[in-house]
Amino acid sequence: MSDDCCAHDAAPAASAREDEPSRSWWQDPGILIPVFSGVAFLTGLILEWSGQDTAALVVFWVGLLLGAYTFVPGAIRSLVTRRKVGIALLMTISATGAVILGYVEEAAALAFLYSIAEALEDKAMDRARNGLRALLKLVPDTATIRRDGTAAEIPAADLVAGMVLIVKPGERVATDGVVLTGHSSLDTSAITGESIPVEVAPGDPVSAGAINTAGALEVRTMAGGADNSLTTIVELVEQAQAEKGERARLADRIAKPLVPGVIILAVLVAVLGSLLGDPETWITRALVVLVAASPCALAIAVPVTVVSAIGAASRFGVIIKSGAAFERLGTIRHLAVDKTGTLTRNQPTVTAVVTTGSVDEDEVLGLAAAIEQHSTHPLATAIITAASQIPAATDVTEEAGHGISGTINGHRVTVGSPRWIAPGPLTAQVEAMEAAGQTCVLVTRDDTLIGAIGVRDELRPEVPDVVRTLTAQGVAVTMLTGDNTRTADALAAQAGITDVHAELRPEDKARLVAAFAAERPTAMIGDGINDAPALAGATVGIAMGATGSDAAIESADVALTGHDLRLIPQALHHAKRGRAIINQNIVLSLAIIVVLLPLAITGVLGLAAVVLVHEVAEVFVIANGLRAARTRRTTLPGQATAREPVSATATR
Repeated sequence: MSDDCCAHDAAPAASAREDEPSRSWWQDPGILIPVFSGVAFLTGLILEWSGQDTAALVVFWVGLLLGAYTFVPGAIRSLVTRRKVGIALLMTISATGAVILGYVEEAAALAFLYSIAEALEDKAMDRARNGLRALLKLVPDTATIRRDGTAAEIPAADLVAGMVLIVKPGERVATDGVVLTGHSSLDTSAITGESIPVEVAPGDPVSAGAINTAGALEVRTMAGGADNSLTTIVELVEQAQAEKGERARLADRIAKPLVPGVIILAVLVAVLGSLLGDPETWITRALVVLVAASPCALAIAVPVTVVSAIGAASRFGVIIKSGAAFERLGTIRHLAVDKTGTLTRNQPTVTAVVTTGSVDEDEVLGLAAAIEQHSTHPLATAIITAASQIPAATDVTEEAGHGISGTINGHRVTVGSPRWIAPGPLTAQVEAMEAAGQTCVLVTRDDTLIGAIGVRDELRPEVPDVVRTLTAQGVAVTMLTGDNTRTADALAAQAGITDVHAELRPEDKARLVAAFAAERPTAMIGDGINDAPALAGATVGIAMGATGSDAAIESADVALTGHDLRLIPQALHHAKRGRAIINQNIVLSLAIIVVLLPLAITGVLGLAAVVLVHEVAEVFVIANGLRAARTRRTTLPGQATAREPVSATATR
């Protein structure tokens, strides 16, 4: 909310309570004081109707003082210390003027309705943030570690990288790590939104907050207890509360000059009206104008919606890093998708080996694996896994995007793509493998081609349905890949994608995405280091896995906590709906001011009626904004029957 607009000096108190346990409304002074103000006001009305005017006046004063206590001190402090004129000051002036003119009942109504609306607003913002803070509660207070051969229980916050964590069935994982021993299933639904448990075995990554549902695990911790994937997610989402979107800035730009403008208008109404008519009548109308033109609903229209929507997105596995990113996400009409690790499962396997005849298939695999042991490329893992014998390699150097070379038994061995190494006598075989959707890796020894290895990374099973859903939503899909054209076309045909750009370097991807974004709002989704430039150049960059490549995460505006692509159409629909709610709130807030102002100036509505209409409108805006917290899981036909653990892999 804009400080220029509402200038809530209750905010520091709210911040001080941020880390305290959530309290019920009957335990919260911020709610109780406005409630008591309302009780006093209603009691005053009853006494007045029963003819007890003196008693009614006393009770009205009680209600007025209780309500005013919640905003008058803050309004004065804001004016004196920060020289800021906010809505609270408008209400203070209106209430004071009403009392001077003898309208104590109307002043009490204003104080009660304004204070209760502000209390509901604060409660709504707290509720919107609580869903995010609840993620941190997924981490247990204590953890069991293996120390000197024995189990010891320590506070989870004391965990550091390198410890051996013991996770028994039914327990939550206290921090990120890698399984050392044991086999089990992990329930990651609260973190990634993926409902099917993830099977894990030695070597598999596990995330903080996951529930171990089966066998006992020993996990080597990769992060501290206070610095893991969950805390990263919370930090990313909390950035949204600092960076405002276009609609938020629009609301601020409107509200900032409106507050002093309202005061000037009220002064003009009072002065000019008094010169032409009864001073008391026109001064009263001037006070009503102050209330009628207060942009209180406008100030809360955007923040409550954005915070609600971003908090809700985090609960189904989509981390949106700012309010601006959320608003841009709602405009997306084109999605550019990286192939490896995004459309594919990122679990490539060797599917074919061909040789020139000078060596056998096992030797080609062994030589390639010896070199690929020094690479982080996903294809390297597939080749190493397939090799039966792996000799030692020295002097290994890698050229990103092309291949890798090293020395084995005095021979220079090079492993790389057909774009770097000519396939020569294996051209026909390489073309056939690529046409079947395989990625080919060529192997040379002393600059002589000795073989080709075909590797295929299978398409994620949900991809065809996701592409159809996005197309139905009016979102065009484009595949971007550094792979060869034939392989890319074969995979795109399986996915149902017709727009394919292959054999791209990182700079090519960035150039294409920037061109797409210049034509229409475009999102780019990827997971590797080489995707970072394209993610940064898109209207919205989406990173796969909130614990994935640091470069991708830092460049992205949105991160998926898992690898389920069904989150993409759900996130786009969620953001589009939230953007529509923001627009509704802004239009309603401005309409209230436009309608009430002439009615206030002409005296059609009095102070009490204007206060009631204004504050009811604010409550409606808050309630409408909270609708953005409602989400619905996207269900697509042909859903995957398994989920994959989050992994971080750079693509070549």
